[in-house]
Parts: sequence; C-alpha cells; structure tokens
Amino acid sequence: MAIIAIASVLAIAVIAFVLSVGPRSIPAPEPQSPFAHLDERKAAIYENLRDLQFEYRVGKLSDEDYQNTKRDLQKELAAVLAEVDRIASALKPPAAPAAAPIPAPAFACAHCGATFDKPLKFCGECGQPMKAGVA
Repeated sequence: MAIIAIASVLAIAVIAFVLSVGPRSIPAPEPQSPFAHLDERKAAIYENLRDLQFEYRVGKLSDEDYQNTKRDLQKELAAVLAEVDRIASALKPPAAPAAAPIPAPAFACAHCGATFDKPLKFCGECGQPMKAGVA
C-alpha cells in the first residue's frame, strides 16, 4: 500500500512539472546558417578525397579507378562551392552606387600659377612663398 502511495505522489509531481514547463520556458532555437548543409557536404567531400588518396597509395585502387573517382568528387566539390558562392551573392546587400569623387582642393601659386593638391609653404615650381587660402 505504501508503494502505491509513493508511486501516486511521484506521478502527480511529474505531471505537475510537465504541465508547469510550457513553451515560454523553452529557449528559441538558434537560427541555422544557410551554408550549414553545404559546409557539411564540403567537409565530407574533402574527407572522401583524403580517403581515396590513401587507398590509392596503399594499392587498393587502380590508377584508372582513382582518377575517375577523384574527378567525380572534384566535380561534386565544384558544384558545392558554386552553390556557396550563389547563396553568398544572393545574401549580400546590393552595392550602393558609387559616389562621385570629391575633387581635392587646388592650391595655386600667386607667382607662377602652378597648382598643388595640398597647401605648401613654398611653390614646388618657382620656389616663391605660397599664400594661405589661395586657390
């Protein structure tokens, strides 16, 4: 009789706990990267290429089988990498139009008329002192 009472109390406690844990208690899942499945596939292909090379070196594969399998894996890898590039370019925000370059202020020599992109104390052409703010 005591075992049934303990089992009943334990069952009631478990039911109360399950009912008290609701959806608000469960954390939201982390967003999954659009590249996750491609990264896993790429890693698997690289591993297959390593295994293939090992089996070829120990003599388990003929040269023809090795070359054919290697080529197939490389084609598959190229397709995965192309898909990664396609998704990356689709996710990239459009580039803003290039702004017109701001012309650098021209500093002119009052004596010879030579222009420079930065202020100088003396003219690089005639050697005369430059006046500040002359354009």
